[in-house]
Amino acid sequence: MKIILNTISIYLLLFFIPYQSFAKLENKIIIKIENEVITNFEIKNKILGTLILTNQEITQKNIDKQKKQALNSLTQFKLKKIELSKYNFPEDHEQVNKYLNAISSNDIEGLKKKFTDNGLNFNLFLEEVKTQFKWQKFIYKKYSNEISIDENIIKNEIENIIKNQSDLEEYRLSEIEIIVESEKNYKETVRNILEQINKNGFEITASRFSIASSASNSGDLGWLNAKSLSKKIYNILKKMEIGDISDPIKIQNTILFLKLNDKKISKVKNINIEELKNNLINQKTAELFRLYSRSYLSKLKNTVLIEYQ
Repeated sequence: MKIILNTISIYLLLFFIPYQSFAKLENKIIIKIENEVITNFEIKNKILGTLILTNQEITQKNIDKQKKQALNSLTQFKLKKIELSKYNFPEDHEQVNKYLNAISSNDIEGLKKKFTDNGLNFNLFLEEVKTQFKWQKFIYKKYSNEISIDENIIKNEIENIIKNQSDLEEYRLSEIEIIVESEKNYKETVRNILEQINKNGFEITASRFSIASSASNSGDLGWLNAKSLSKKIYNILKKMEIGDISDPIKIQNTILFLKLNDKKISKVKNINIEELKNNLINQKTAELFRLYSRSYLSKLKNTVLIEYQ
C-alpha cells in the first residue's frame, strides 16, 4: 500500500478543529484514495450522522470520540466504492428500505429531517448503506464458487449430536461485531457500544454499528446448534438467560456481543435432520463469507494509493 502522509495536517484537522469550525473547511480534501476523496464535510456528515442515529447529544466531547472511527469507516466505504465501480450490481431497494425502517423505527422521513435540520446530507449516508449491500452481493458472487462445505464434516457433526447426547441444544442468537483498531481503543469501544445498547436496544445498535453481514437483519443469526459453536461461546451461552446480553467477547481484532433471544432442547428422536443439516451449512457458510470480506478489503488497502493531504 502506497501511503503519502502529511501527519501534521491530518492530526490538526481530526483532533483540534472544534465543531463550530467545521463549516469553514467543509470543502477541504482530507484524503485522496485513487479517484475518490474524503472531504471535511463528509467527515462532519459521518460524525454528526452517527450521533443522530444513536440519539447522542451533539457536543464537542461526543464529536471527538467519533473522529477516528468516522475516518476509518469512510476509508473503507471509498475502497468498496472504488472496487464496486468495476462491476454492475443493481440496488436492492427492498433490503435498503428494510434497513432504513429498522434504524428509523419506521420513520424514514423523520430521519431525513434530522439530517437536514442539522445541515447534513442524508444522501451521503444513504450511499454508504447502498454500497454496503452491494458489497455483500459482490463478496457472495466472487467467492460463492470457492466455498465448499464438506458434507462429511456436517454428517459427522450430526452423528455426534445423536450419539453423544440424548438432547439437542439450540440457541437463537443476535450478534454485534465491532472492529477494534488497537488495545488502546478496546475499553472505549466497549463502553460506547454498551451505551448504544442501553439507549437504543441491541437490534438497532447491531443495524447501525455491526460489521457482520447479520447487521442487515438487525444482528439476527437465527437458531444455532450448540455443537456447532466454539467451546468459548458455548460456555458463555450456558450461563445466560433468555434476553441476556453477553459481556464483550474478544476475537482477534474484533469484539463480539451476543444476545440470547431464545433456547430450546429437542429430543433426538424429534430432530429434523434436514433442518439441522441446513442450519449447520448456513452457519459455516456465513462465517466463511465474513472472512473473505475482511481479507479482500485488507488486500485493497495494500494495493491502492492513499494520500493524506
